[in-house]
Amino acid sequence: MNWNKRINHKLNMHIFNKKFRVKVAVQKNNNRIINVNGMQYINFSSNDYLGLRNNARIVQAWKTAATRYGIGSTGSSLITGYSTIHQSLEEKLAKWLDYPKAILFISGYTANTAIISTLIQKNDRIFMDKLSHSSILEPSYNSSGKCYRFIHNNPSSLMNKFYSSSGKNPLIITEGIFSMDGDIAPLSIISSFSKKIKGLLMVDDAHGIGVSGYNGKGSCEQHRVKPDILTITFGKAFGISGAAVLCSNNIAEYLWQFSKHLMFSTAMPIAQAYAIRQALYCIQHADKLRRKLQENINFFLKNSQCLSHLLKCSHTAIQPIIIGDNEETMILSDQLKSKGIWVNAIRPPTVPNKSSRLRITLNALHTKEDIEQLIESIYKLYDR
Repeated sequence: MNWNKRINHKLNMHIFNKKFRVKVAVQKNNNRIINVNGMQYINFSSNDYLGLRNNARIVQAWKTAATRYGIGSTGSSLITGYSTIHQSLEEKLAKWLDYPKAILFISGYTANTAIISTLIQKNDRIFMDKLSHSSILEPSYNSSGKCYRFIHNNPSSLMNKFYSSSGKNPLIITEGIFSMDGDIAPLSIISSFSKKIKGLLMVDDAHGIGVSGYNGKGSCEQHRVKPDILTITFGKAFGISGAAVLCSNNIAEYLWQFSKHLMFSTAMPIAQAYAIRQALYCIQHADKLRRKLQENINFFLKNSQCLSHLLKCSHTAIQPIIIGDNEETMILSDQLKSKGIWVNAIRPPTVPNKSSRLRITLNALHTKEDIEQLIESIYKLYDR
């Protein structure tokens, strides 16, 4: 099969299986309201949990830095792309989360891929939650290590996988808050086991940082756990983009010396780092926004009992409505749009087969009326 035939066949199968994705150009987005094709919708698909993407201080910080330092970083962090602003941000992140070092990356996907692909050598063992993000799964299976996936949020399964395996250094990987189910990992038990077997524990807390724990320090702080490697991202609660890895001095130096993702990627713009630094300040003083988000979560849970047969057990901003069938999920998503509500349909391979869903994400800017309208619309459109 030549290139064109193979590509066309794959695309046609994607369409046939109701997995084809359509890219939508957003005209305006203030987190609560989204405008698409001249239509206005209540937005229940934004990861900007605290509504900081339009924060005046953060926007002004980006403008100020762009004027002062320019809009590009000019090279990789190991050439000329690493500035005193990047250094200052890394130091502030490390101090905030009580780690020796922080390293900036251009995305969470890049950060996770860099860690796994750089650290893992032949016969090292990787133990990861079955519902781990693609940024964990892909580099793990592409590495020379041995991969084991334990039952979702099941420490007993992790232990069984470990004791029935053979190989070298164990790396245990989990998310703090899972991106598609919204549930929280049993971090305390997993951390204790990792210490017992002298493994490395890596936690991706993309959806916990900024919203969970004291001062927004994330789900690890909330559970009094300090993993060996912590990945945080700036595209969710921080309202921007990019990521950072928190770790020991040795691991940080190892990544600097051997990670191709750091060596051969242009560093994030100075203006972006400057804006993230301002966002960090806002996060540290965002208790009111975190309380408002929690109030919205509690309000949703209290008033969505009529949908309990569809809901997963989540007490976070991520509330999945499990439909199962790909086409039915797409139809419901489109029907909600006709009611002025924007909720994206999530289908395989992002989630397991037969678990297609509407992934509702609540934020601090939603009103009770918004949430009531969402619940009522889903109930009327999908009363089963």
